Formats: sequence, C-alpha cells, structure tokens
Amino acid sequence: MTHAEQLAAFVSKANFQQLSGRARVQLKLRVLDALGCAIGAIGSRPMQAILKVIEEFGGAGLCTLIGAAQTAPDRAAFYNSALVRYLDFNDSYLAREETCHPSDNLGAVLAACEYSGGTGSDFLTALAVAYQVQCRLSDVAPVRAKGFDHTTQGAYAVAAGVSKALQLDTQRTANALAMCGTAFNSLRVTRTGTLSNWKGLAYANTAFGATHATFLALRGITAPLEVFEGNKGFMETIAGPFEIDWSKEDLGRVTQTIVKRYNAEIHSQSAIEGILELREREQFSPSSVEQVDVEVFDVAYRIIGGGEEGDKTMVETKEAADHSLPYLIAIALLDGQVMPAQFFPDRIQRPDVQSLLHHIHVRPAADLSRRFPRELPCRLTVLLRDARVFSIDKSDYQGFLNRPPDWNSAIRKFRFLSETHTTRALRDEIIDAVENLEHMRIRDLAKLLQKTGAETKPWEEALHGVI
Repeated sequence: MTHAEQLAAFVSKANFQQLSGRARVQLKLRVLDALGCAIGAIGSRPMQAILKVIEEFGGAGLCTLIGAAQTAPDRAAFYNSALVRYLDFNDSYLAREETCHPSDNLGAVLAACEYSGGTGSDFLTALAVAYQVQCRLSDVAPVRAKGFDHTTQGAYAVAAGVSKALQLDTQRTANALAMCGTAFNSLRVTRTGTLSNWKGLAYANTAFGATHATFLALRGITAPLEVFEGNKGFMETIAGPFEIDWSKEDLGRVTQTIVKRYNAEIHSQSAIEGILELREREQFSPSSVEQVDVEVFDVAYRIIGGGEEGDKTMVETKEAADHSLPYLIAIALLDGQVMPAQFFPDRIQRPDVQSLLHHIHVRPAADLSRRFPRELPCRLTVLLRDARVFSIDKSDYQGFLNRPPDWNSAIRKFRFLSETHTTRALRDEIIDAVENLEHMRIRDLAKLLQKTGAETKPWEEALHGVI
C-alpha cells in the first residue's frame, strides 16, 4: 500500500472505544475551549466580512454556522474554523520543529458530522483522528524550516477527520488524503514579517478546501495516491523522507496538546505567567521599569522575539500584537492580564504600551533551547529606574503538560469568552452538552451553537472591553 492508503486504513479502523477515559475527558475539554474561542470571536470585523461573503454566495442550508444561519458544509467548515482560530486562544501542540493548533480541525469535523447525521461519539472519534494525524505529521515531517506553514500538515488532518465523520471507506479516504495533500501546501509567509488577517484565516481556508475535496472523494473523484512518497510528492519536494507505522497508532495524542492560559501565541505563555507573577510579588509600577530582559528558547525567539520571522517592535494590529513578545510582556505589566481586550486597536495604539515595548529585550539562550519542547522555559530580569533588579525563571505555565487544565478551569474560560454572546442558560446547556457529548446527536449541539450571538454587542464591548 502507498503511505496514503496506510493512513487511510488507520482512519477507517479508528473507533470510539480506542479513546481512553483520559483522552475522552481531554478531548471534550478542548472542544469546550475551542467553542469558547469561537463564540468569543463572533462579531469581530473579519468574521463579519466572511459572513457577508457566505450570505451573498448562498449555499444549501445543510450545516450550521455558529451564531448564524445554515449553509453548505465547506462554507460552514470555513466560517466555524475561522471563529475558533481568530482570537488565537485555542490549543496547541509542540513538536521540536513545528507548532500546530489541532482544534483548528473542529469546524470541518463539526460540519461533516452534522451533514452525515452523526452522534457525539462519531464527532469525538473523527476529531481525535484529526488531532492524531496533525500532531504525528508535525512530529516526523516538520515543514516550517522549508518555508511552509503548519496548515500544510493540516490538509491531511482535515481530510482524515472529515473522511471519518462521513464514514468513507478506505479507498475514498485515501483519495481524499491524496487530493488535499496535493492541493493545499501553504507558505510560511503567512506568519512572518507584517502579519495580516490571513494569520487567523489560513487554517480556515484549508478546512474549506479540504472539506470540499473530501466531498469530491465521497462522490468517487480520484487523486494521486503516491502523494507522500511519489515522484515530486510531499517527501521529495517539502518534508524529506519519514516513517510512521499507522497500524501502531492510537488516538491518544490529544493528551499531549496544551491549552492556553493567556490570549497570546503559545510560546509566550510561560513568559507572560512569569512577568505577572513577578509584578504581583514585587509590587513595582510599570512606569518605574527601565528595561526587561527576556531569555527564551530558540523557537520562541524566531517566531515572536524578533528573530528570523521579523521585527516584533513594530506593532499596530491585533495580529502583530499577539505574536510580539515585547508587546505581550509590556501589556502584561501595564494591564495585569493578557486577554482579548488587550488587542483592541485603541489599546494597541496607546503611548504607554508603545513606549514600554521598546524597553523589552528578547534573546535566545542555548540552555533553554535544549529544554524545549519538554518544557517551555524562560528567564526574565526586570531593571527599575532606581537600580533595583528582580528576576524569575519559568519552566512551564498553568495549562502545560505537567500542569494541565481541569474541567472547572475549562468552564471558567468558556464562560468568560462566551458571556456577552450567550445567556447564562445557553452557556449551561452548551457546557452540559459537551460534557455528555457521546450521548447526543451532533445536530443537537449545532442547534445550541446557532443560538449564540443573538444579542451580540459590538465586538470591542462584548469581550470585556473595559481595560
């Protein structure tokens, strides 16, 4: 068999019983986390623009848009995936040379499962498959250093998850994987230099295209099954050779993903927690700060510290701010939190944070780099104008592998993000539905999600706009 056919066999054989008790709990927790992120993004300007396009183009009302009407499955996959991703607050997976956000797959799997009339168990199984495929390909076939985006591996994950949700046979699944892997190889420029809305929409676009392609495979459209190992295939042109024995894979990789505590790029989480702890412990005023030295591992420096992916002191937009470690440390010092309100345009542009971020100096440290990704280490040193010096070392944060979130913390985050887009009763219904997802039809969850956003305020007001 080709590599695509071996992967397809894994997808076809996957079942709910393969999910351990721990994996089921952790997967539900991430579903609730992702739904909170999605509901919290309702009404944001890019989401309004996308919704107008969907409404103008139309589409069979087969699948639910979170907080809106119904549309075709591929468009529902795009919009709901965009909602999950826009705040940049959803989960992550850290491989040595790749970082991805596996809950980016939720929108596509939700649409496919609603279309097929699947159960909550079907949905959880298909989502776990998508998590496993994306995380394992990130482990063995990183593409970032070659100039490609992590949505490249995501194309295979979406195809796998949607194929499972649609209950495709092995051959149709293999064709879906081959079609998506051939077609959707995204450039890393998405996340370098001057960041744009596309940073938060690139995976949604992959979800859209890969969902559409998988429906073509369902109807019998074929694709190059040697997409991985073939002449000019994925291995030869992008990733290099690698091996995964899919016959030995389980559905447990979800337990190795991490959840964000702060609304910021994943590699910043320990540094943010550290500066907030230092601020609380020493009780100094941000106005007294002369300089903050931040030492981080090499990946963090390259992506958010001012390394090869661009200057991080020119911050004018949300997309630039949540991927700038100088901005994140500065805003944490000033506001005592890093949540959606810290990325509203009027907050980003204020002189206090624009001035302070230039006093934050980031550099890589070899000893910290050796500890990543087992840890998320950093060292922070704060120098005050009166010559006092405070420092803190961090190896992780609340939400990392050794300090995972529990169900209660997931509920708190969900309530915070969804509060002004839902009634209390609706929030309780959604929480209960996710907790008991294997006992319900996915269409019933979709109906609850459609009710969100009915009385949405302007986005800046809705997400706790008082700073």
